[in-house]
Amino acid sequence: MNDQDNTAATDTSGGEEAEAVTFSDLGLGESSLRALDHVGFENPSPIQRSFIPKALTGRDCTGQAHTGTGKTAAFVLPILEAIDHDLSVTQALVLAPTRELADQVKCEAERLAYTSPIRVACFVGQRDMDRQIRQLERGVQVAVGTPGRVKDLNNRGHLIFDNLRVVVLDEADRMLDIGFEPEIRDILRRCPNNRQTLLLSATLPPSVERLAKKYMSNPDRVDLSGDAVAVDSIDQFFCTVDPDRKFGLLVRLLSEQKPTQVIVFTRTKRGADSLYRRFSGGLSNVGVMHGDLPQSKRERALKRFREGQIRLLIATDVAGRGIDVSTISHIVNYDIPEYHDDYIHRIGRTGRMTSDAKGQAFTFVTREQGDELTRIEIRVNKELTEYTVPEYEAYRQRSPRPTVNTVA
Repeated sequence: MNDQDNTAATDTSGGEEAEAVTFSDLGLGESSLRALDHVGFENPSPIQRSFIPKALTGRDCTGQAHTGTGKTAAFVLPILEAIDHDLSVTQALVLAPTRELADQVKCEAERLAYTSPIRVACFVGQRDMDRQIRQLERGVQVAVGTPGRVKDLNNRGHLIFDNLRVVVLDEADRMLDIGFEPEIRDILRRCPNNRQTLLLSATLPPSVERLAKKYMSNPDRVDLSGDAVAVDSIDQFFCTVDPDRKFGLLVRLLSEQKPTQVIVFTRTKRGADSLYRRFSGGLSNVGVMHGDLPQSKRERALKRFREGQIRLLIATDVAGRGIDVSTISHIVNYDIPEYHDDYIHRIGRTGRMTSDAKGQAFTFVTREQGDELTRIEIRVNKELTEYTVPEYEAYRQRSPRPTVNTVA
């Protein structure tokens, strides 16, 4: 809310007594507990155990944890507790970086509001604005959207911020990465000063810290970024390969691994399209997602992937952020990510299966990318295991790796 320099103590515990903690211990109301039981949530994740009680106090909070750790429910449940059911005005606003992630948050909020009459709606670009305006006229208590469309609807006088009790910045690092900082700052300036602001992010780079300092008041902090839960559920490998043999390696790898469902990440939209064309000629269960595709095609691909009709999905980083499917058994980094934090976001798409099976993540590394691999290992504080496919390995040059246990 203002330029406060002091911040509350940071909680990095992750709830070590987690086995004894249930959702009923977190201060949630009976309606939320019944909804959690209905959707099959049994025990809170570390971020939920640490973040929910702090958020329920009404204080500003930041939460830092790897993707795939339950951040969405960690802020949705406190929102639902804060809503006055008798007021039809918009009382909570969630900003998300992509349409897909906004859709995911909206669906999660509707699931967790199962036992209450709270109205949730999603406001993103490339969808019928007139329909969104009609939704607002009927009354929306929780608005979820991307910054551009949210600001546009507010400019037109349809999405009113005057009664906001809670504002959430979800995946704040990604929103700033893709250029939404001006819209976010503008939106926050228009919100009531006495609102609660919740910020969740996989990373807290200086740009996010500056945003928090400017627009949050003495926030409580939960930092589980060093928690091993997320990566412990994923076996991580690297494969060395010459650039012109990557496609052949991918085909061999998929043949050996036989994934239930797999996402193959590329750095560029052109690369995603090229890879899709090479597969789609002989397979019908392949899809592609990137920012240049029409929204209708992206939504159709995501729907088919969730329903299991697509088993191999090729995606870029931004498009892949909203994918939350529990049956993803494998991730393949066909192109090593440009930023090592993107590695965390990518592999977090797997490791969510309800069985005891671990997710599998494979990263293709060319001769010149040894040091990039080292930076990833430093980021996850773990040495990746080499996975060899005969006839495809390439010699890699890399600087000596620091001892992983000594890396902060």
